[in-house]
Amino acid sequence: MLDHPIIQGRGFRNVEDAGQVTGFSFQLRNPNYRGGAASLLDGIEVVVDGERIPDHVPLWTLQGRTLTVEQLRMSTDVRWQLDEPATITVPKPGGLAPGVHSLEVTVHLRRSYFPPPIARSQLTAARKLVLVPPAQDGGIRYGVSTYSYTGDIYTVMTLEDVLADVADLGASGIEILGEGNVPSYPAPDAAWVDSWHRLLERYRLTATNFGSWVDTTRWHDRDLTVEEGAEQLRLDLRLAKELGFTSMRPKFGVVSWDLDPHPIWKGAVERSLDLAAELDVVICPEIHAPTPIKHPVTQAYIDFIARTGTEHFKLLIDTGIFQTAPVLENAEDLGTDDEDEIPPPLRALAVPMADLVEVLPHTHFIQAKFFEIDDRLQDLHVPWADIVPTLERAGWTGWLSSEYEGRREPYRGSDQVRRQHALIRTLARKEAQ
Repeated sequence: MLDHPIIQGRGFRNVEDAGQVTGFSFQLRNPNYRGGAASLLDGIEVVVDGERIPDHVPLWTLQGRTLTVEQLRMSTDVRWQLDEPATITVPKPGGLAPGVHSLEVTVHLRRSYFPPPIARSQLTAARKLVLVPPAQDGGIRYGVSTYSYTGDIYTVMTLEDVLADVADLGASGIEILGEGNVPSYPAPDAAWVDSWHRLLERYRLTATNFGSWVDTTRWHDRDLTVEEGAEQLRLDLRLAKELGFTSMRPKFGVVSWDLDPHPIWKGAVERSLDLAAELDVVICPEIHAPTPIKHPVTQAYIDFIARTGTEHFKLLIDTGIFQTAPVLENAEDLGTDDEDEIPPPLRALAVPMADLVEVLPHTHFIQAKFFEIDDRLQDLHVPWADIVPTLERAGWTGWLSSEYEGRREPYRGSDQVRRQHALIRTLARKEAQ
């Protein structure tokens, strides 16, 4: 499925020839109401960050063929269909720097059913696009959670669109929500499972973390028992394994604003450890704001690891715990609009990096929670300039999986994830130098 905007979010990147960056490319949806012969195309004017590129300079790629405007005009067997994006390549030695760029285009199209004096039409579009640098080999592995696309997935994007988006920005891991992304959960049919594996192969993605819920207050008159909690864990462990995931985040119901998990967590996990080991899937409870690392909840998980000696129960760190500024826009979701005092769940914990280093040996997965990154690639809440170097220096080679939790206008999640990857990969490159 194509993006609704004419300028597509996918396909924006620098291009190379013989190891040298020679320009940049982007993709366009056909702005006309019908497909047509490429010979009717009469050029495209591009303005990038205020720099104007004449309409005869960019190259067009349609149906696998790359042509100049003159070659398009002379073509007899090339078309631009409504369901096919055109790739526009702009020669520019050195290309564009990683980050946010303003792009304006004017497509010139001849309409043979208009009188000659007015047959040449201009179709215009503008959009901000994010150029993401390639991920470096070794070190941090970059992934994305489908949660980042909440509101877009199943409305303006399919699940495949999300995977295509993740692959296009150069990430290699995909994290999903079991009850959010698996049709007929908890028992998807075999055809869907096969299609899931084909998508992973097509987009060269690794299934990373499977989001699971243990709803301890599922019923009004009683809480889940330990065995019922274990049954839920075992069900999701089997499904995670079937879909190729190597870890599972169980979100147990909580009993306090400190996110103390329901007391059944310990017994439910203990009854599931043998199956987790058999399937080789790691159970990862989440350390999530407003619970810091130095807290009885986190310590109880670490004590459990020490007592059982298991390799299949570890921590999942949510980077929201490192926030240095609160996200006040989320206050209404918690049923409060108190302007005089920040509600406890929204207070910036600013957990120190030393605490992160201390628990990294017990950590299996990191959700790269964030809320907004501006046009200058500055995160307004989360200190990536501290987090990324800390992980690099500690030798972290696990997943850093984007989890956008900001505003939900259409396509905003996709744009914000690209901004985050441009930011954290740039920081990782600086640290490696």
